[in-house]
Amino acid sequence: MSDASHTQQRASSRRIAALAGLWPFLGAYKGLLAGALVALVLTAGVSLALPLAVRRVVDGFGEGALELLNQYFGAALGLAALLALGTGLRYYMVTRLGERVVADIRKALFARVIGMSPAFFEKILSGEVLSRITTDTTLIQSIVGSSVSIALRNLLMLVGGLVMLALTSPKLTGLVLLLVPAVIVPIVVLGRRLRRLSRENQDWIAQSSGNASEALGAAQTVQAFTHETRSIATFDRVTEKSFDVAMVRILTRAAMTVVIIALVFSGIVGVLWIGAIDVREGTMSIGELVQFVIYSVLVAGSVGALSEIWGELQRAAGATERLVELMETIDTIQDPDAPVALAAPVRGAVAFENVRFHYPSRPTQSALDGISLSVAPGETVALVGPSGAGKSTIIQLLMRFYDPQQGRVTLDGTDLRELSRAQLRGAMALVPQDPVIFATTARENIRFGRPEATDAEIDEAAKAAAAHDFITALPEGYETQLGERGVMLSGGQKQRIAIARAILRDAPVLLLDEATSALDAESERLVQEAVDRLSEGRTTLVVAHRLATVRKADRIVVFEGGHIVASGTHDALVAEGGLYARLARLQFTDGGFGAADLTASDRA
Repeated sequence: MSDASHTQQRASSRRIAALAGLWPFLGAYKGLLAGALVALVLTAGVSLALPLAVRRVVDGFGEGALELLNQYFGAALGLAALLALGTGLRYYMVTRLGERVVADIRKALFARVIGMSPAFFEKILSGEVLSRITTDTTLIQSIVGSSVSIALRNLLMLVGGLVMLALTSPKLTGLVLLLVPAVIVPIVVLGRRLRRLSRENQDWIAQSSGNASEALGAAQTVQAFTHETRSIATFDRVTEKSFDVAMVRILTRAAMTVVIIALVFSGIVGVLWIGAIDVREGTMSIGELVQFVIYSVLVAGSVGALSEIWGELQRAAGATERLVELMETIDTIQDPDAPVALAAPVRGAVAFENVRFHYPSRPTQSALDGISLSVAPGETVALVGPSGAGKSTIIQLLMRFYDPQQGRVTLDGTDLRELSRAQLRGAMALVPQDPVIFATTARENIRFGRPEATDAEIDEAAKAAAAHDFITALPEGYETQLGERGVMLSGGQKQRIAIARAILRDAPVLLLDEATSALDAESERLVQEAVDRLSEGRTTLVVAHRLATVRKADRIVVFEGGHIVASGTHDALVAEGGLYARLARLQFTDGGFGAADLTASDRA
């Protein structure tokens, strides 16, 4: 999405009408919106009435009636007070509306994105999503909370000012209107260029944010490979590109402002010159000329303000389009309209029926090719094989992060596509290969598995996962902040936190994806004992490269190239020879797994 050519291709199709995408959020606050509009119309009306009071004051000097003059000044002061009150009210309402709408947009975007399937994040960087939630919404906040209000007020001032000009002097107003085409042409021509540049600028900012997020998230890897200079150069290049586009946009907007204001004020000066001649000839009073001058300044100021705000509206339209695009992205994984309810309690029977699947980013490469696999309730099945054989894909499909292109996956006989994702995933506990640790306390990281769990239950889960001892050794025990991505912990400690989280979840289906890969021998023994206890009475799928962790599994299924090539117990597979026996021979020594466990043909 952040590709530059894609950016340019889409930019030309955007229109200011994209701001209509904000209406669902604005419409929720019709009362506040109506109040802001009333205050807006009030301030515009008072501003348009002030020149009339000024005309009366100016002409009143010649009438010599002090009482009448005092009334004119009093009216002018009253209008000024009303203008001040209306302006303050308008500012409060529109600013509050802008803050409220942007908060709602951010919440809606996060709620939308957090539930998207992994296929979505194959196409867009998380940093770019964050840019849209922060940078784009901040721009919309300034528009909704300020610029739109100012634009509407100036539009009212422009229309109302032109009407009052016509009533004051039709002759001079006709001359002013001759300037309109000269002002409209640069707005249209330069405005189109601004639209393209605004969208391109926002996309480059998003790409810069995505690049920075990716590099900072892997800071240790960047430093370990002394890649800082290249990473800095890449970020600098993207940021400078954003700056270059911004400079062109700023110059274009500045040129448009110069041209419009120069044309407007030059024309008004010429018109006023003619008006001054009319005053000398007695066809127009001084008060009328002053009134015309004030209305002319109001109209000219409104045109100048609108030309500036137009550029801001263009940028906001681009931001709105990007946000609406994110909100309207169709997820490939959807809940059914009428989800089927799983029978309680969930038994945990899992089945894959002739499943074929390829990842969206690799459409020509099959991850699973005609897989059929059944797991009985309470059975522990280990999935082994070389990297890329399809083992972890089984977990991905079972969690319904993806749907197969052919065949079906079932839980207790029900196709996963007929279940709500919340109900399906609520029946499963996952320990991923790369455990995620949140920037909060150790206790809250474990509580993530079951938010309503008590502290005592959390302690028991940590003990079962062999995590209690190292947690209590932390500076503040269970209340220790673990830092972003768990920087305070070793890889093995992170995995034990993740296992404690799964133990706490207490789900009928347990999924272990290389759950002990980062553990030392002692921790692995302790965790394996915990996993053995946890898997009792539960359906357990274990993805493992280390065969020592799966010897006690009820059944071992061997994958290769997206196919199941063998299935059976450890002893049977060793006796059978083939891939499993070769993997066993590579991993175990005579003092461990032992030559005694291998067949003569395998040893040969």
